[in-house]
Amino acid sequence: MKFSRFKKASIVVVSILVLGIGFLSFNRDDKNFQIAKNLDIYYTLFRELNAFYVDEVDPSKLVKTSIDKMLESLDPYTNYISESEMEDFKFMTTGEYAGIGALIGKQNNKIVISEPYEGFPAQKSGLKAGDVILEVAGKSTEKMSTEDVSNLLKGPANKIVTVKIERYGQKKPLTFDIVRENIQIDPVPYYGMLNNETGYIRLSNFTENCSERVKSALIDLKEKHHAKSLVLDLRGNPGGLLIDAVRITNLFVPRGSEIVSTRGKVKQWDKVYNATENPVDTVMPIAVLVNRGSASASEIVAGALQDLDRAVIIGTRTFGKGLVQTTRDLSYNAKLKVTTAKYYIPSGRCIQALDYSHRNEDGSVGTIPDSLITAYKTKIGRIVYDGGGVVPDIVQDPEQYSNLVVGLISQFKIFDYATYFNNTRTTIAPAEEFTITPEIYADFAAFLKKDDFKYESETEEAMDELIKTAKREKYYDFSKDEFAKLQEKLGHNLDKDLEQFQDEVKELLTDEIISRYYYQKGAIKASLKDDKNIQKATEILKNQPEYAGIFKPGKEIKLK
Repeated sequence: MKFSRFKKASIVVVSILVLGIGFLSFNRDDKNFQIAKNLDIYYTLFRELNAFYVDEVDPSKLVKTSIDKMLESLDPYTNYISESEMEDFKFMTTGEYAGIGALIGKQNNKIVISEPYEGFPAQKSGLKAGDVILEVAGKSTEKMSTEDVSNLLKGPANKIVTVKIERYGQKKPLTFDIVRENIQIDPVPYYGMLNNETGYIRLSNFTENCSERVKSALIDLKEKHHAKSLVLDLRGNPGGLLIDAVRITNLFVPRGSEIVSTRGKVKQWDKVYNATENPVDTVMPIAVLVNRGSASASEIVAGALQDLDRAVIIGTRTFGKGLVQTTRDLSYNAKLKVTTAKYYIPSGRCIQALDYSHRNEDGSVGTIPDSLITAYKTKIGRIVYDGGGVVPDIVQDPEQYSNLVVGLISQFKIFDYATYFNNTRTTIAPAEEFTITPEIYADFAAFLKKDDFKYESETEEAMDELIKTAKREKYYDFSKDEFAKLQEKLGHNLDKDLEQFQDEVKELLTDEIISRYYYQKGAIKASLKDDKNIQKATEILKNQPEYAGIFKPGKEIKLK
């Protein structure tokens, strides 16, 4: 017998309904009645919609939309993961997937290679950052999303995927036959020495066994490079596996120390995580760098080391994600990632933002009124607060870019120039020696003018709004000449702005160009010398009285 789409969809919904009625038959309390009642309403609504809506509907899409909207009403981290999304989920937790090993993005409606990972198929086959992907496996990417193209590039390991690209300076498209591999992204993209005494470790995410990579880097810095202090960089690290956050903290604190606990509705799942292994070093001075992009597991490491008075935290307040997610298996190989508990660091405070309404545009915790925060104490008695995220011991102002730089980034001009540069120059100086010379900077300015680059300053944007208001209120015609003169006075000049903001422009150009020749590791290495947070960290670690002075009982750690 041939089933209609409606009947197939109905079977799934009926099975849910039967389950709900099963709850009702065993326990007729009001909550279970409400579950059964609303599932029945959902089923009948779905049935009528599928049968009578004016256009054909896709049952799978409708159900997926309803599930996503339902979960969205709870918190940002409880998600439905369909079978088709399992590869991405696996990559988030393990850092591993099968593909060509390249980061892609969309620029001007074209799919572009943003970064080929060093040592993986894309880079070994000759793909470059800036290459425009025209076809994958014979399929045009013209109307595809980034996700669609990514799915085509992924696939079984040891199988060939054919990629056709357009490259700057080449008249004809180039075709590459790339053998997919199992891609394992290194969670420690770089570690090394900042000076004769201070080691540095960048941890980009908390994937499976990342603690072993941090441990091996730490031991190498101590034994081979004689590091006496350490900078652990967690900026932009979105988190990941809880157990690896515990193990990384354990590297620096005595065995038996409480690191984090979880508490939720299901009490038998509540757990206290202690340091169970012998540490690598419990006395080395440590600075941990954080920012608004440091979330979840990053906040556990930073918060625990702060609460145990083991490290000085430098940067801006962290994201404020202190919720524990557990995955539950669903039918048809799908999963539910559901928030089941909250994280509590050693002082007893929760790093989760207390109020979802006080959030920045990127989702990180915003301003929290004093009335909503509670004081706690670190191990030696310093005063810390909850409210969301970890407030650094030393707060650094976030980088504020000029409108010129914002325009260059948003219009991909830094990226495009690096593409042009890389395709017209075979080699450059080593990453730690390369600089933007006056000749390169003049060439960049000429590139912008040739490309007819345009942007507006904040003053000009405000002026545009003033003129709109004046026109709406009918004052503009009376003062048209004055407005014109003011516009001329306040108008930006590209040459002048390139001169005035050349330090920040050169810094971004340097990082992007170096990444084309020395990839992520080289770009990180080169960026360290001008990093204000790195400079502050090395200054504090070098000055032992100042470092020790941070850990005074009664000292208050709070955003002013």
